[in-house]
Amino acid sequence: MAAGPRVLLVTCSTFPDGEPGHEHLDAALTERGISSRWVSWDDPYVDWSAAELVVVRSTWDYETRLVDFLGWAGAVGSRLVHGVEVFRWNTDKSYLVELAAHGGVPVVPTVSVDDPVDLRAAIARHQPAVVKPRVGAGGRGMVVVYDAGTWLPVDPGPWIVQPLVESVMTEGEQSVFVLNGRPVSQVRKVAGKDDYRVHEWYGGTSYETPLDPGAALLAARTVAVCTELLGSELVYARVDLMRHDGELMVSEVEITEPGLYLDHVPANATHFADSLAARL
Repeated sequence: MAAGPRVLLVTCSTFPDGEPGHEHLDAALTERGISSRWVSWDDPYVDWSAAELVVVRSTWDYETRLVDFLGWAGAVGSRLVHGVEVFRWNTDKSYLVELAAHGGVPVVPTVSVDDPVDLRAAIARHQPAVVKPRVGAGGRGMVVVYDAGTWLPVDPGPWIVQPLVESVMTEGEQSVFVLNGRPVSQVRKVAGKDDYRVHEWYGGTSYETPLDPGAALLAARTVAVCTELLGSELVYARVDLMRHDGELMVSEVEITEPGLYLDHVPANATHFADSLAARL
């Protein structure tokens, strides 16, 4: 009987073949003699114990099924890169509050809110404010509120509240990819003229840009602080940065399922494959 793949790359049923540009990662792993296969995290027929490494890549439906997703991650156990406790921390955006409190990393001011009354007060402090579900992905559920007195939330919460960072419409958001603790590449994402979200399905534009020394240093420091907070090695992460009040600040740290933008930065596949090869 032929041996199964050494690495299982985990996706969801919406992206059965893997994340956009997955063919670059497939080729990079093959070049290193590493057999791999893309599988959906909720596929009941996958034998997770047969692989040496299980690596979450594009499980972009977790936000509506978080309990199931974390239950799956816990069941996979030690083969899973990063693991359930890292995912539990990173899939709730209140980690930004903890990250800011730890010190050493500038974070876009963030308030975590559970109660609608507190939500209104938080919006009033930051008006105009960005309100996001604490568990969310792809900009879904994110709104800008200009008047706390008249706005009513649609999402049931809990939420995080941040000031509207105006530079996202001009300078955009910078994403630095940190693999094996080292910044390796950078993507600039700019919102479209009719929206404040940088995601391409909302009219945003993404493209590779040279690695900026300041952004790289901040991203590396951010991953180091997250490693300290979690007590766990972080093999891969994407650190999203925005300029607020003239200073580059962390807007998010994607550790669970960060898109690698392989269709824009094919070289990320090489770095990611090297990271996995070092652990096999």
